[in-house]
Amino acid sequence: MAKRADVLDLAVLGLLHDSPLHGYELRKRLATVLGPFRVLSYGTLYPCLKHLSEQGWITSSDVAPGAGRRARIVYELTAAGKEHFDALVDESGPASWEDESFGVRFAFFARTPTEVRLRILEGRRSRLEERLDSISTSVARSRERADQYTLELQRHGLESVQREVRWLNELISHERGETPPRDT
Repeated sequence: MAKRADVLDLAVLGLLHDSPLHGYELRKRLATVLGPFRVLSYGTLYPCLKHLSEQGWITSSDVAPGAGRRARIVYELTAAGKEHFDALVDESGPASWEDESFGVRFAFFARTPTEVRLRILEGRRSRLEERLDSISTSVARSRERADQYTLELQRHGLESVQREVRWLNELISHERGETPPRDT
């Protein structure tokens, strides 16, 4: 799952796993799963839906329009699509914990086996710890040359990564049964 298209496939299949959806509703739910900073155009969504349909992972059907409305195409997961989705959530390689795909993978953790969740969380933590080392080194080198705003931005980045590592540590402890889940 290294490519952006693969991440989108996972997100669409995961959302259709819950219930059939028409394009507009699917796009709205994808915006929630993919995050507020990733705008998904119909020019991206419909080619993805076409690809998933060609693979036999989804089907589409016209739904009769309501009063004053036009017909809508509703997309639904096939049995092969459910199997493919299950195979995707079972993957736990390096692409699973990268920035591009981690959030989408995490959104479907409820359907991901515990051992796979742990590998993804530990991989993500490892990746972020590498990033922490890099940012710390960069901050130390640029401290004398950078203006106060650049230093603040670097400090903010460092704190954000540290916060995510702490969060991952809590999730990993919970997955291992070492701590009870937090109240939200």
